[in-house]
Formats: sequence, C-alpha cells, structure tokens
Amino acid sequence: MLTIDGLQYSNWSREIFEQMREGGLDAVHATLVYHETTRETLSRLGEWNRRFEAWPDLIMPVHVPQDIAVAQASGRVGIILGAQNCSPIEDDIDMVEVMRDLGLMIMQLTYNNQSLLACGCYEAEDSGITRFGRQVIREMNRVGMVIDMSHSAERSTLETIEISERPVIISHANPESFHPAKRNKSDKVLKAIAESDGLLGFSAYPFHLRNGSDCTLTEYCEMIARTADLMGIEHLGIGTDLCQNQPVSILEWMRNGRWSKDMDYGEGSASNADWPRPLSWLRDSRDFPNLIAGLRKVGMSEDEVAGVMGMNWVALLERAATRQETAPA
Repeated sequence: MLTIDGLQYSNWSREIFEQMREGGLDAVHATLVYHETTRETLSRLGEWNRRFEAWPDLIMPVHVPQDIAVAQASGRVGIILGAQNCSPIEDDIDMVEVMRDLGLMIMQLTYNNQSLLACGCYEAEDSGITRFGRQVIREMNRVGMVIDMSHSAERSTLETIEISERPVIISHANPESFHPAKRNKSDKVLKAIAESDGLLGFSAYPFHLRNGSDCTLTEYCEMIARTADLMGIEHLGIGTDLCQNQPVSILEWMRNGRWSKDMDYGEGSASNADWPRPLSWLRDSRDFPNLIAGLRKVGMSEDEVAGVMGMNWVALLERAATRQETAPA
C-alpha cells in the first residue's frame, strides 16, 4: 500500500530513513525551514543534497508528483521538501519560483505569528491576507508550489482558499471538535478545504490530540472516520508531525525563532516545556502499519484506507504541485 506521511521534522539520519522504509513509507513531506532567511534556506537545501548523495539507496528528492511512483518502485523514500513559514522568500516575490525550482514543493504562509503574507493562529486579531500575500498566492499557483495553512488563523485560511485557484492544504492538524487546540481547525475551515478540493493531514502530535499522549489509536482513527463524513474521504491524509531525536533547542527555535527575547512555550507551558511523550502506537515511522490496522478496525474499506494512507496525497499533489501552463503570447 503506497504510504505517505504529510509532515515530519526529525533529526535526519540514516537510521531515521531506515525506519521509514521499515514502516513502509514511500514519501514524506519533510520540513526544510521554520524561520530561516533566503540564504539560510539555501544552506538547508544544500544539506539535503548531501543526504541524497550519501544515502541514494534510501532516499530521493521529489520534484514532481510522478517522482513518488519512482521512489516506490525503487524501494526508496521520496522526500517532499516544505517550509513551515514564508521566510524563505523574505519580501521578494521572485523567490517563490526560485525556491520551487530548487525543490521546495510546499510552503506555509505563516507560522503561528503574523507574517508578510497572512496571520498566524496565535495572534489575537486575524488581519487576513495582505497585499503581498495575494500576489504570492497567485505566484505559488502559477509555479506549482502547494499552499499550506496549518499554522494560520481562520480568516487568513478562508481568504486564501477563496483567492487561490488551486487546492489548499492543511498538512498537519486535526478538527477543533476533536480537541480544542489553537492549531486545530474549525468545521467551517475543514469544509472550505474540501470544497477547494484540498486536503487535511491528520496530526499525531500529542498537543493536537484529545488526552494528549494518552490518546488511543482507536480514538485517532475514529476521529478520521468522523471527519470523512464532514469533508469526504478523498480529502483526508496523514500528517503525523513526527519530530524524532530532536533536542529541546529545536523546539525552542520553532516556538521563538528570532522574534522574542522572552521564552514562548507555544502549545506547552513553563512547567511543560519539553517535547511531549510519544504515542505508544506511533513511536517512530516503523509504527505506520498500526495506522493501517486502526483504520481497518474502525470500518474503512481497503480503498478508503489506501486513500488516507497515501493515494489522496498523490492526487492532491497532481492537482496543486504542477506548473500551470501559460498560453503563448
């Protein structure tokens, strides 16, 4: 069964990639940057080039959706690079195409805070999409860079869906009705994502789950099944948000970047500032077969399970990650 994880940010190593293969993963959306500048993003891309050179038996880059089938056929993991913020383009719209040509397939418009493009889900007031944001959405549509609104606020997300001519995704979050976290999404947003022919990747990050690290596999899979009634099964995928072997300093970078002198704890707190305890049924990528079994157990058909586990991601990328053809002048 073709299997895709719609979001991970691990301390990348040969061991991590071997675990992906052992768990049956064929492609992973890997976070490239959070708050890095254009120049720093180029260095992160260079680091990935070194990994592709060092471990060609395990991983390969995904530049176009068809590369996922190549990865699967060759027994490797296709790496889909994404940015969890718009910082790689800074204030230069030309960088959208440059970054896409270099392999950045997915980009979020915000990461929790207000950006030059849109508003993040941690701001008190959602100002919506900026003038620059409207231009960037149009350019992302043109070059085939997928718009991800996982960390964005509601008005900004709804406006993006309205403005964009191509499907919009939420790569890693859950329904707010399942657990009322700031990062989870309302039914209104989820319906709009489905109506745009987009996709929701279900997060397995404990802060996004009912009962946190004690959330059961059955609860998680029942959440997916209920959301299928709201959005349609074809608009659902997995986006675990696995962050393996990362030090706390990386968590602090995610939460604070360079924007705060005071420690911001994000979804944690001063008394709970560390990474959350992993789920017993998803300790690392080797546990992905548990998800397949869990979805079957809650009554999904084989075709439905195959869609959620990977085929829906492939279809989404085919709709949103290909360059638009322009008519000759």
